[in-house]
Amino acid sequence: MKKGAMAYLIYLDENDASQKEVSPPFEKKPDYDFEVLGSCRGFILLRGNPRFLVVWNPLTGFSKRIFYSHIVRSLKYQGFRLPYSRNLHGFGYDASQDDYLLVVAYRDYERQEDHLECLSLRTNSWINLDAVLPRPLDWFDRNSCGLFLNGAIHWVPSCLKDYRDAILIFDLKERTFSRISAPGQLLISKCLFPCLALLGDCLSLYCHNYSSHTTEIWVMKEYKVHSSWTLFQIPCKTFQPLCLSSNGDIIGKGHPFSDQKGYLIYNVRGDLFKHFKNLYCPIRRADAVYTESLLSLPSDIKDKDKKNKRKAGCTYSPCFATRYSC
Repeated sequence: MKKGAMAYLIYLDENDASQKEVSPPFEKKPDYDFEVLGSCRGFILLRGNPRFLVVWNPLTGFSKRIFYSHIVRSLKYQGFRLPYSRNLHGFGYDASQDDYLLVVAYRDYERQEDHLECLSLRTNSWINLDAVLPRPLDWFDRNSCGLFLNGAIHWVPSCLKDYRDAILIFDLKERTFSRISAPGQLLISKCLFPCLALLGDCLSLYCHNYSSHTTEIWVMKEYKVHSSWTLFQIPCKTFQPLCLSSNGDIIGKGHPFSDQKGYLIYNVRGDLFKHFKNLYCPIRRADAVYTESLLSLPSDIKDKDKKNKRKAGCTYSPCFATRYSC
């Protein structure tokens, strides 16, 4: 963010790199640095205030504010907001209902209970789900962001104590949980801070091996088939894979305070192909890979049709924009 008021779109491929400065979807400078909690079909989920979230289409500038004060109140203990409360966030699309869903798992600290709620952006209503979390929230990192793939949201714990059933999956259509196992070699190599990424159409898990000064990237080439996990090693211990290029190379970023800061492109053999040093690269996890789209949210299409019947020519004014894209 630039002076707390700007964001950037980053476009990368083997033969091209550019950035565009845009205004984020906040009417004034946020009290907090905004966080990116997920992306889906051209929309990005942001949080710039502890009491509300924002769904934003950077291409059209459209945004929608979502209040969840009832959840925020539950994050307090004896009247105090806990700075390290553990929540799971997920943002995805249920094709069977043509509906975008926001999933939040959180702990009610007064009652010492974990809860799971889902917001339908089609109906603008919160639903308290009956599904029971297979693991306690303490298993996950603070404010863990889910990865949307194949109609489901995926999370991985911040510390892998057991590779079996490590990745948690929530199916948006069935509203049920399932789990898949991470590669067993992760425990042997003692990699730190595993994270999920989407490389091509494949679920991927990466972590940093500070002993070998590499980043291990495990790609599940066949979804939910454990034997299809395939290892790629990148000779950069702070590499964060973001997406694949049109030629199948791995695009990612290095830590801004490392020798390999900026955006990097490696081939699958681990050879550095391109290094872009002069593009904006955030320090914190304040970015998302997304596909540009002119889509609107289902509820806003209906609202717009109603308004057009009452007042011809009434349109939504573009308010806002995105963080970073590939």
